[in-house]
Amino acid sequence: MTTTTSRELAIETRGLRKAYGGKAVLGGVDLAVPQGSVYALLGPNGAGKTTVVKILSTLTSADGGEIRVGGHDLAAEPQAVRGAIGVTGQFSAVDGLITGEENMLLMADLHHLPKQEGRRAAAALLERFGLAEAAKKPAATYSGGMKRRLDIAMTLVGGPRIIFLDEPTTGLDPRSRHTMWGVIRELVSGGVTVFLTTQYLEEADELADRIAVLNDGRIAAEGSAEELKRLIPGGHVRLRFSDPDAYRAAATALREVSRDDEALALQIPSDGTQRELRSILDWLDSTGVEADELTVHTPDLDDVFFALTGGTDKTEETVR
Repeated sequence: MTTTTSRELAIETRGLRKAYGGKAVLGGVDLAVPQGSVYALLGPNGAGKTTVVKILSTLTSADGGEIRVGGHDLAAEPQAVRGAIGVTGQFSAVDGLITGEENMLLMADLHHLPKQEGRRAAAALLERFGLAEAAKKPAATYSGGMKRRLDIAMTLVGGPRIIFLDEPTTGLDPRSRHTMWGVIRELVSGGVTVFLTTQYLEEADELADRIAVLNDGRIAAEGSAEELKRLIPGGHVRLRFSDPDAYRAAATALREVSRDDEALALQIPSDGTQRELRSILDWLDSTGVEADELTVHTPDLDDVFFALTGGTDKTEETVR
């Protein structure tokens, strides 16, 4: 797996496999996650997302495949991998019976930081995540968004360069979700790599540099959000007219378009790229068509998700 690009990858897998009770959960997963990026793994419940995270974070073993995390071979150097990563799971690691500050200091102790260094790290992270004022309060009194921020702050105590966030905003209200997105962007701007699993397609669209869609234990597609959207047919340019005569003349001139006579609108197939849009505009100018309104419609990640997964939804592995 040692290639030129491998040095620039935070995570790389080839042929990752895992089965439980004879049933394949992962059937050969290839991943290439660039350093300092947000990489989102999407998939229906039961597709194997949590299994991927648990393998990459050394919480469970793979049945086969090659894996490198943080430049280390996971099979040969699991301890080195653990030193390079942080993990925030679906379920909070926050202890509600103690204060936010005490949760942070507990993590510092687990990382064997000297007492003074641990206190400095805890104070700095609590301030960074907007939790300094609540630091002395029991974590049980925190809101859901505050607990999630504390959870991530605890993950950062050891200074990991790669963070696994397994559905970090599940159950949060919209305001808390947007706050969490800001936290994730800040981490990446500081050079941290974020490997994100999420059930919110909007979240992946908003945050991720690259997205992989996992279905039935395999990667169904991978690319940027815009690249994935272009895989799905249905994009078009819509022309709307207020003058019925102009509408009819345009429909006659353009010919290969879809008509909506009631709305006085025409649809021209388009993949939404700048080059194709420019071509369509030149074509309209050459035919003398002048619409009152022009809008570009492209498939969204919902369309991509359902097209690639068939809308399947299974029981997620909760103990794996």
